[in-house]
Parts: sequence; C-alpha cells; structure tokens
Amino acid sequence: MSKPASRPYSQYTRAALQLLGQLIREGRVAKSLTTTDLAARAGISRSLLHRIECGDPGCSVGAMFEVATICGVSLFEPDERSLAATLARYQEKMTLLPKSIRAVKREVKDDF
Repeated sequence: MSKPASRPYSQYTRAALQLLGQLIREGRVAKSLTTTDLAARAGISRSLLHRIECGDPGCSVGAMFEVATICGVSLFEPDERSLAATLARYQEKMTLLPKSIRAVKREVKDDF
C-alpha cells in the first residue's frame, strides 16, 4: 500500500500546531537564540526548525518537544499527586497479572 500524498488533519490539530510553533518562536526570540543556534542545540536542521515554527504537522514530535524544552515552552504541568496515583494504579495492575505476562527484568552482565 502506498503512502498518501497528504494526510487530512482537523482544524483543532492544525490550530494546536500553529500555537505550539508560535510559542516556540516567542521563546526562541525571548532567549535571544538565532534559528541556527537553536537548530544546532536541538540537533536538527534550520529548515526543520522553520517547519516546526510554522506548525507543519509532518514534523517529528520528538523534535518539537526538544525545541520546545530548549525554548522554555511548558508542554505539561504534571500534578505530582495524580502522577503518583497513576503509578500506584499501574503497579497494582502489574501485581494482579500472572508472571508469564509480566515483562522479565534481566540483569545486564557487564563484568567483562
């Protein structure tokens, strides 16, 4: 099956990407970073940085998040209580699973 030439995105998705791109650009300007400097720090090309700032949906999420982090754009505000509760629920579910389903933690043998 061939890859479609363009993928349809909802208006909400496009607006969210444009907002993130604008926040990244404002953060870059506020930190007095040039596009070349920011791209070098993030390990991406200037053209990819330009696409991120324009809100291109074809950009990698990892690259977007890395650029946003460098620019000081807050992506998530985790609540420590809800994070702890989620982790506790996960661990509770893991104890209920039989050992054959749980992931095996193997020790790394690094004593060469």
